[in-house]
Amino acid sequence: RFKKAGLPIIGDDIKSQVGATIVHRALARLFHERGVRLQHTSQLNVGGNMDFYNMLERERLESKKTSKTNAVTSIMGHTLPADDVHVGPSDYVPWLTDRKWAHIRLEGQAFGDVPLNVELKLEVWDSPNSAGIVTDAVRCCKLALNHGLSGQLDGPSSYLMKSPMNQRPDSDARELTEEFIAKYARQAPTTKPSKAKARTS
Repeated sequence: RFKKAGLPIIGDDIKSQVGATIVHRALARLFHERGVRLQHTSQLNVGGNMDFYNMLERERLESKKTSKTNAVTSIMGHTLPADDVHVGPSDYVPWLTDRKWAHIRLEGQAFGDVPLNVELKLEVWDSPNSAGIVTDAVRCCKLALNHGLSGQLDGPSSYLMKSPMNQRPDSDARELTEEFIAKYARQAPTTKPSKAKARTS
């Protein structure tokens, strides 16, 4: 639809600068790369802004949970049963205002079949944590518009969003995004910006 309209699109559901999902992904990937078999994992988020308030509506909560779960499980290196993965917003706590608290736990099996567990709490201010990512997404879309590109922007989608068409390790997605920016930021625009007509009273 976006390609037919001649418009670029960047994924769905922002990955914050250092948010719960990207930290969870990094740890799940670390387990995989270091040979620790992840057996159970959970991520419970609470916050007090409108994002969490809106998720009191069950339908919104389910879509957010699916997005977050896919972002984490896509990086594990193996498939976990659904009952062994719980990732998603948990509750709305008004006095937290724009703060978000995330409780993340990973349980795995290391060399010698011994247990290896990680548990952490992340506290962030939610809106500023996403603002820079939104800015980068807008810049990438502007570069695409300037060069007549439409449809999904593959690298930026994978790097900046939780639900892109193609899930990749964040290091690979970052490399593709940097290549995209380097390529199109150095080239002169191929399309001219439209000029708004002056209004007369």
